[in-house]
Amino acid sequence: MKQQTENLQVLKDQFGRKHDYLRISLIEKCNLRCQYCMPEEGIPLTPSKFLMSANEIGSLAQTFVDMGVKKIRLTGGEPLLRKDFEDILANLSSLGVDLSITTNGILADRFLPIFQKYGLKKVNFSLDTLKEERFKEITRRSGYQKTMDNLDLFIKAGFDVKLNIVLMKDLNEDEVVDFVDFTKDLPISARFIEFMPFDGNKWDRSKLVSEKEILGAVGSEYGSENLLSLPDEDNMTARKFKIKGFQGDFGIISSVTNPFCGTCNRIRLTANGRIKNCLFSNQETDLLTALRAGEDVEKLILESIFKKKAVRAGMDNLEKLSDPNLHSDNRSMIAIGG
Repeated sequence: MKQQTENLQVLKDQFGRKHDYLRISLIEKCNLRCQYCMPEEGIPLTPSKFLMSANEIGSLAQTFVDMGVKKIRLTGGEPLLRKDFEDILANLSSLGVDLSITTNGILADRFLPIFQKYGLKKVNFSLDTLKEERFKEITRRSGYQKTMDNLDLFIKAGFDVKLNIVLMKDLNEDEVVDFVDFTKDLPISARFIEFMPFDGNKWDRSKLVSEKEILGAVGSEYGSENLLSLPDEDNMTARKFKIKGFQGDFGIISSVTNPFCGTCNRIRLTANGRIKNCLFSNQETDLLTALRAGEDVEKLILESIFKKKAVRAGMDNLEKLSDPNLHSDNRSMIAIGG
């Protein structure tokens, strides 16, 4: 405990940003094929022997917690596809951190008792449409009704539920008002996420739906006088809003057009044990190989975090972000972790 107390401020980059939020990808596999996340044909999967085991995830997570991490989110792929998911959650629940998960929700009902057993109360459902046929178009799979049923199940069970909605022009931007209306009688937060460039997802800046467009649509529907801006949270990613009288709220995550890099506190650990200090970065540090060799993992973590760029891995404007030579070298989103 003494070591942990001494190290609480240690995970800082060259700009003084403190990093205390770790996102761990458990698996590269997914039971959906969302257009913005992975190519239709899928991706070459890392052989299982090069992926972190449940014990290795626990060991690396413990190291990060000893260095000041206070919050851990489990991602994928689809994290609930891990056959040893309960073992992983049991290990992490002993660390005394704030646990959460991002899932597409299709398998979520099977794990609700396990979440409750280990104190995981925060669940983000990835859901980009409220229309069944469009769900098939976006995900290239079925599963809409199962997702909606499980969403309802988790809300009624008292979980802290958020919806992650990736908006794309000419695909689902016409559902902004529908999602906001979804928060009228439900204690949920709908979070609109800009379409971001990753390998294989055919990103184009013309597909972006901006914060201005979102707020314009919402204001036109409900009246600008009923559109309330909520206070920013510490290290926020979403600028939050609420319609007066609605039970839930909505947020806008504009990583491309209006990034929040100045207060970023996030670290990403891929399923094959590599640390990424920024979602947009193609630079990675192999922690798993070092862990297996008994090397100093803390030193590698410190070096990686310190080298973090000020904004989006150095892509500090839309022109750089639009250069495929800069972002196509990155992984597909599914291989990074949501």
